[in-house]
Amino acid sequence: MQQIRLFFIALQFFTRLPIPRWVGFKHEWLHHASRYFPLVGIVVGAIAASVYAAAATVLPAPVAAVLSTAATIYATGAFHEDGFADACDGLGGGMTKERVLEIMKDSRVGAYGAIGVVCMLGTKCTALAMLPPASAIGALLLAHPLSRLAATSLIWRMEYARAEGKAKPLAERMTTSEFGIAAVTAAMAAVILLATGAIDLRALLAAVLAGGAATWWLARKFSSRIGGYTGDCLGAVQQLSEAVMYIAILATLGHGALA
Repeated sequence: MQQIRLFFIALQFFTRLPIPRWVGFKHEWLHHASRYFPLVGIVVGAIAASVYAAAATVLPAPVAAVLSTAATIYATGAFHEDGFADACDGLGGGMTKERVLEIMKDSRVGAYGAIGVVCMLGTKCTALAMLPPASAIGALLLAHPLSRLAATSLIWRMEYARAEGKAKPLAERMTTSEFGIAAVTAAMAAVILLATGAIDLRALLAAVLAGGAATWWLARKFSSRIGGYTGDCLGAVQQLSEAVMYIAILATLGHGALA
């Protein structure tokens, strides 16, 4: 029952989805809820895939891709997109650690953030629109849990860069066994998709490698610029790794413009 509570706490923290009243809330539960972030990704991915599948039965693929992306934004309250925008503003406009953190904490969106979000959403929608419908559905179900595992890896391996913040309760404790639970959850989703033919092995490997590379690159940048990560950094990793996974899966189809 406690594990179910922790999942619902994670779901409440990262989405707008309602949770049962009996779950309750204790501040210390946030310390251990990070293990279920990929499971939250499975829920969000299922929403995205369902909207895409329903829309694609009567509408062209580009419209289905946009509606699917809009559904995930609505379900999560643009939580991760906001973090991505703040990270773009901070890294783009700050020269010192203190200035980067100050900009990232500002609720206003600057030029770097606005341009970054437009490019990121455009990339995701375009990549999904170019995939065959069955592949797009498989990509959505794969990328959402894997990208959240990527974000969780920062909590596991890096130090929190602020003295306080939204992600601080999640950052204080994450053991290797807790990260293992998160990794197994994401791996199970990938195995099921592979076994059912929703995605093939080549696409799966490409997505994992691309997402891992994006996470490594951002983690190094965050480490060098602010000495750790913040909640905005988690959103940035989730969004970038999700986007590059779609690109990687699309690349495996061999439909290059000059091919």
